[in-house]
Amino acid sequence: MNRVVAVVEGQTEQGFVRDVLAPLLATKQVYMTARLVGKPGHKGGDCRYTRAKPDVLLLLRQEANTVVTTMFDFYALPDSWPGRTEARQAPFSQKAAIVESAVKKDLLSEIGTSFNGSRLRPYIQMHEFEALLFSEPATICAVLRSPKSTGEVQAIRDGFQNPEEINDDSTTAPSKRLCKLFADYRKRTHGLIAAQRIGIDAMRRDCPHLAEWVKMLESVGSGDAR
Repeated sequence: MNRVVAVVEGQTEQGFVRDVLAPLLATKQVYMTARLVGKPGHKGGDCRYTRAKPDVLLLLRQEANTVVTTMFDFYALPDSWPGRTEARQAPFSQKAAIVESAVKKDLLSEIGTSFNGSRLRPYIQMHEFEALLFSEPATICAVLRSPKSTGEVQAIRDGFQNPEEINDDSTTAPSKRLCKLFADYRKRTHGLIAAQRIGIDAMRRDCPHLAEWVKMLESVGSGDAR
């Protein structure tokens, strides 16, 4: 198995896989693509588990030699997702693992015990895609043509052990902080351009949960994904 398909919540995540992750993985003989959650033509953004679950199960059943993963933001993830309510009260270090483990358990119970469970690797982005951009404050500010704001973005970053810890709150989540500083911030344009310029190496150095996911994806080429 050296092919990975990710079910993702939106076009930015799809672009992130295509433009940032896939080129790195190709050097490891791993070939990754991303599919938007929902029906063809859907632009993403509807993260209900009832939409994501059938998509993941279909991929698992149709593509016997493919590893299937996900990329959904923990922030604003509906409580319908397995483990989401429990994770809300858990320490930060356990939140993503609780949801990922519960999702895997739910999907495996649906697909049957004979299924190779190593092919399913759910991933939840902490707390959302924009957290990755705080790996290099100067870069996101340059993309938004506001280098003078680098100090403010850096101060936000410095308030946390790593960018993935930036709050899960309707006013202080990573995207909300960027929108407050930059009224014209757009995830699908500025966010993706900044992610490409920052690069996966800088992100994985600063974002430990992302780093674990990337390491697992890299291992697919060696047949050692666990």
